Amino acid sequence: MMVTRKAFHEELDELRDAVGALGQLAIDAVEHGTTAFLDADVAAAEAVIAGDRLLDARMAMIESRSCELLARQQPMAVDLRTVLAILRIVHELERCGDYMVNIAKAARRLYPHALSDEMKQLITRMREQAVVQLRAGLDAFARNDVALGEALADMDDVMDDLQKELLRLIFATRSGEEDVQEAVQTALVGRYFERIADHAVNVGERVAFMVSGVAPGAIEAAGDLEVRSEEDPPSGPTT
Repeated sequence: MMVTRKAFHEELDELRDAVGALGQLAIDAVEHGTTAFLDADVAAAEAVIAGDRLLDARMAMIESRSCELLARQQPMAVDLRTVLAILRIVHELERCGDYMVNIAKAARRLYPHALSDEMKQLITRMREQAVVQLRAGLDAFARNDVALGEALADMDDVMDDLQKELLRLIFATRSGEEDVQEAVQTALVGRYFERIADHAVNVGERVAFMVSGVAPGAIEAAGDLEVRSEEDPPSGPTT
């Protein structure tokens, strides 16, 4: 039995390492995809789009191995929660890659149009914030750091503010019909970065579940139910 459990935890550690490697692929996609967009580099954009297949394949591999581990070992308690968290986290990371594919495609749509320096600087800040949040989520997972995972929700306010700033800049600089395509594409890019940051927050929530066993939103939901039970009048007949 001890040999079996040792083998199980070795496999689990390998899966955790694979999640970290997948996260690095997602971060690389954010870095390279944003650079392609800012530089109007169609060749680099195509490379990001093609590279997403590797991210998808790695995600599918981790998912398959996790399911096999569940079936063979039937883990319990924190081990079970770790495998379940891995299954959720890899999908969060895979979606980040998908959003960077969309940003790379936006580079193709705007080519050869160049963005203003002010717009480039703002999108660069969004890229940096997305990378910061993804790294924080991955670090929280690697270290079982609940506090860092929970801090991601506050960090996400920075990305929300950047998205609002981007929209204000778009509306302030639009001068005619020829700017419509740029306005649409840059607004979508801002939305994609905001969603990447949201997925990083989700990673942090899965870490909290993995360590504590409390599902994301469970405490708030329980509190809402308690308040409703105190406020709502009895529905049955009274005597």
